[in-house]
Amino acid sequence: MQAKRPVFLTFVGYFYIFGSFILLLSLGVDQEVGLAVRFGIPNIPETLVRVFVAIISLVMAYGYLKLKAWGYWVAMIYSALFLVMSLSLLTIYNNQPFIGNAIWSAIVLVYTFMKRKYFISKNLES
Repeated sequence: MQAKRPVFLTFVGYFYIFGSFILLLSLGVDQEVGLAVRFGIPNIPETLVRVFVAIISLVMAYGYLKLKAWGYWVAMIYSALFLVMSLSLLTIYNNQPFIGNAIWSAIVLVYTFMKRKYFISKNLES
């Protein structure tokens, strides 16, 4: 009997695809704290950072949805990075978006870790 992919894994993958499209649609929109500042690279143009993060997010979502081992690791690193970034920025700005980002990143980290067997199993339905 083949194992079924948990619905929340699919939700997370599609959520990251949605987020990458929002990043691309918001090119040119000023934010209080831009993505370049969040990553600690304020000298890099904001547009370039947003496009790069959107591309990484799309690639990660593909691997995550296909349950590839590299998709698992990219998602874990991506989520850990955004968790640390959000918590760090929360101490400076005490702003809602950073609280939400930290909570989401923590949920994705814990849930993905709990479901890691799906990323190495060869007997999955697509």
